[in-house]
Amino acid sequence: MTTRSAALARPVAVNLLGVIEHPVLGDGPYRIDADGHPYLPVGDGGIVLGLQLGDSVFARKADHAAPGACLVHPDPAARHALATYSCIGNQVRVRTGRSAGARGVVIGKRGEEGRVIAAFRPAELAAMRPADEVSIRACGQGCRPDGFPAGLTVLNIDPGLFEVLPMVRPSASGDGPVSVGVRCSVPSKLAGNGLGRPAVSWDLDLQLRPPDSDRSPAGDAAGAGAGGVQLGDFVAVTDIDARFNVGYRKGWVTVGIVVHGASPLPGHGPGITPILTGPASVLDIRREAAGHVGLTAQMLKLQ
Repeated sequence: MTTRSAALARPVAVNLLGVIEHPVLGDGPYRIDADGHPYLPVGDGGIVLGLQLGDSVFARKADHAAPGACLVHPDPAARHALATYSCIGNQVRVRTGRSAGARGVVIGKRGEEGRVIAAFRPAELAAMRPADEVSIRACGQGCRPDGFPAGLTVLNIDPGLFEVLPMVRPSASGDGPVSVGVRCSVPSKLAGNGLGRPAVSWDLDLQLRPPDSDRSPAGDAAGAGAGGVQLGDFVAVTDIDARFNVGYRKGWVTVGIVVHGASPLPGHGPGITPILTGPASVLDIRREAAGHVGLTAQMLKLQ
């Protein structure tokens, strides 16, 4: 039988090796958007410059662009471990290349064989090159901090990061719902790529479109504030269970951090890395369409 002290035991940390990804394309470089038009997927992987936490997910002409560098590993099994064990808030250190010694922070992860997204100061990011090696101090999977109810699953986040996230407020009693401020709450019918995939190593794309797009969800389907989603924002998705493989479950809520921008691909869009999931009774979702502040470079000490 698992005791309460064992359930709340401090997780171990693991030192991981990653390399900065080079973007890859097939011999047919084009992808096809929702209207049947071909496009080049600029910004999908590798080192993306000129994009940062707090920017609109619709601000750039890009595909799945993330603010920083994508980290991978040449061995497929090690790559899956890298993506699974790395958590938002984990520390990253560049080991080789012109930016050797630079400090970064994990801000999310991507699917498609496993990628970890790390943010750095702009000048240090600009000096990096694909194949530069980095180390990641991975910690967080399997942890549920004090003050979080037993029915709430916490994943993909360094437990120490909660101390600098004002939008997440555990209950005073320790067994009540956790209050979370989000930019918006969207229904599960807008969940796209990432459904059916393991939540500890994938992101979940939300089929959101710019407010002025004729393909924007009709009416209030996407929820107030969906058109103003920014990188780093917290977003809730109703009726989604992300404890294991992401899927539909009525009456549940999943909260994630927006880690990459929009995509023209059908079934794709801005992506969230899930961090909290459970029955609606253990999460008190506060919708902050106008005043929401998500994960920022200042919180990560990367300003």
